[in-house]
Amino acid sequence: MLTINPKEVSVAVLHGYLQSSIAPRPIAFASTIDKDGNVNLSPFSFFNVFGTNPPTLIFSPNRRVRDGSQKHTLENVLEHDEVVINMVDFAMVEQMSLASCEYEKGINEFVKSGFTEAASVLVKPPRVLESKAAFECKVKQVVQMSEEGGSPNLVICEIVLAHFSEDILDENGKIDQTKTDWVARLGGDWYVRASGDALFEVAKPSIHKGIGVDAIPDFIKHDSSFSGNDLGRLGNIEELPSVEEINDFMFQNPNANYKEMAKVFLINGKIKEAWMALLSQ
Repeated sequence: MLTINPKEVSVAVLHGYLQSSIAPRPIAFASTIDKDGNVNLSPFSFFNVFGTNPPTLIFSPNRRVRDGSQKHTLENVLEHDEVVINMVDFAMVEQMSLASCEYEKGINEFVKSGFTEAASVLVKPPRVLESKAAFECKVKQVVQMSEEGGSPNLVICEIVLAHFSEDILDENGKIDQTKTDWVARLGGDWYVRASGDALFEVAKPSIHKGIGVDAIPDFIKHDSSFSGNDLGRLGNIEELPSVEEINDFMFQNPNANYKEMAKVFLINGKIKEAWMALLSQ
C-alpha cells in the first residue's frame, strides 16, 4: 500500500491524490454577486450538505494551488453574504465545465456558458434555470484556513428557499431518484454519472440491531466465495430463521444446491431466504 505524508509531498501532488480518492463529490454550482451587483457563476466540488435544522450547505472555493490567489466566488460572498447553490445533472455538465474557466472579474459566466438566469425569491444572486435543484442561501460564516495555495475557505450556508424541478418528482411530490441524472466529480478530468445501472439500493439497518458479521457461523464467514458485501447483508438480519422455517424450506427444496441458492437470494436482496438456504446445508 502506498503511504503518503502530506508534509513530504507538494500541494499539487497531494491535491491530485485527494481529488481522485475522496470521490465522487457532488458539485456546488454557485451563483454569487459582488458589491456592485455583478454576477458570477462557478462550480466547486469540495461541497456537501451538513445538516437539516437549520438546513446547512458548505462549499469551499479553495485558493488556487499554483499561486494562492483567491477566486471571485470567495471575494463575492465576503462582499455580499448570499449565494445560490445549483445542482448539476448530465444535461448541464459541459456548460458547467465551461463556466469554470478563469474569466476576468466582472465577466458573467451565465452568458459565457449559455445558462439562463432565473430570479431568486429571497436572495439577490440568480439561480440557474436549467438546474433541477437549486438552493437560495444566506452565508452564515466563512472560515479561511490560511493564505497558502490550496487553502480551504469554508463557506457555511443556510438554505432559506429550495427549488425542485417537476421533472425529478414523483406523483407525491417527492424526489424520484430514478428520474435524476446527477453528475459528480472525480480526479483530473473525470466525472461520474449517477443514473441507470449506476444506481443501486442498500437496505438501511432498522431501529433494531442486525446480528452482525461476528454472529455469522465460521463455515459461511470463512468461505471465500462470499464477499464482504455478502457478509454485510447477512449480518444485517435482526434474527435468524427458526428451526421450523429451515425445515420447511428444506422440505420444499429437497436435494438443492443450497449454497448456490443462497448466492442468488443475496443478489436479489432476499436475506432471510439466503439464511434458510445456508442453514439447510
